[in-house]
Amino acid sequence: MLSILKFGGASVKNVEGVENLLRIVKSHKGSQVIVASAMGKTTNALEVILSNFLNTDDSLWDHFEKLKKEHLEIAHQLFKTVCPQKIVDIESIFNDLLNVLSTKPTDCYNFHYDQIVSFGEILSTKIISIYLNAVGVSNQWIDIRRVLRTDSNFREGNVDFEVSKTLCQGAFSPNTDTVFVTQGFIGGTADGFTTTLGREGSDYSAALLANLLNATSVTIWKDVDGVLNADPRLFQNTIKLDEISFKEAIELAYCGAQIIHPKTIKPLQNKDIPLFVKSFANPAAQGTRVYQTEENILYPPIFILKPNQVLISLTPHDYSFVIEDCLSKIFAILYKHRVKANIVQSSAISFTISVDNEVHFLPKAIEELNQSFGVKYNENMELLTIRHYTENEITRLITGKIIYLQQKTRSTIRVVYEKES
Repeated sequence: MLSILKFGGASVKNVEGVENLLRIVKSHKGSQVIVASAMGKTTNALEVILSNFLNTDDSLWDHFEKLKKEHLEIAHQLFKTVCPQKIVDIESIFNDLLNVLSTKPTDCYNFHYDQIVSFGEILSTKIISIYLNAVGVSNQWIDIRRVLRTDSNFREGNVDFEVSKTLCQGAFSPNTDTVFVTQGFIGGTADGFTTTLGREGSDYSAALLANLLNATSVTIWKDVDGVLNADPRLFQNTIKLDEISFKEAIELAYCGAQIIHPKTIKPLQNKDIPLFVKSFANPAAQGTRVYQTEENILYPPIFILKPNQVLISLTPHDYSFVIEDCLSKIFAILYKHRVKANIVQSSAISFTISVDNEVHFLPKAIEELNQSFGVKYNENMELLTIRHYTENEITRLITGKIIYLQQKTRSTIRVVYEKES
């Protein structure tokens, strides 16, 4: 039996988090693959370093030293009494990052993003692996970049399943109670460059490995008790969902729910591998089970809020109908610039979409759309989705809002409105 345990950044953000990971790993039976994210806010810190690097900003080195100090402090606290000599392994990773940052930047943001930001996962998993070995949990550290093969679509690499299956099954060859430690979020190309699988892609990594290795289950360890019906940071009186069907999970992920990465479900559903979402602070609690079922599960209203939206309306210059030719051109431009439509609505001569305000992609997409269409857009928008709504909940949440777009079906209402100042 092989199980996949995925730990998010919040669950391994400090010494206490890594020690708690140890307790969870010890409580599991059989072989395990530990998939870990970067520690705490490391990804955000590396994105700042990336920006400094591309802008040749000398404050880069202050941020670099700060990040290095934070990781070495965690490593010292974990290793100092059991294997102090292993600190050199962490310093070596920072030397590798230093070499990357010492090169001359090009205008290829996505490429540099993947080569720099990916160091967060390398650092966290190396620290975890060394610590587990030092305290008696023998494990193998696997560099996922060597076995999860992707194309060169930097920042959102597409996985080659057949090649990755062969490579992964060769690298992860478990015997009884074997423990592996590897990275989420990242992969690698055939010519040795690092790719990432999309922001928050570590859950997807865990699901991919479960599929490729025929695991019996995936458990995602979060800083919440399971899958809630809303983000507790945004909504009050949230409710934990004890179980969710794969179909419902896909709908929630598509609508923007942060608890599950949009690509996570397909690899699991294809092989009927259940997913458990549990609290790392309370490992014995039930959590949420996500699984294949055709039974009718009774859900409470589920709320998903996507902030920082831009609502774009397009009209052909010649006032021709928005039909196949126009739509194919619009979506080709969006795809080219990696802009994803979160909601779509069309009329005879206009086409409206709500998209994330992604500063590295959206401006160029709007610039190209302007060449063929009249373009109007509103910033500072929010997209609210209510699954399994009631009329009372709709009234409670949107009364008084300045609404720009609304769509309603039997089970879902989606509303784009102006964010309150």
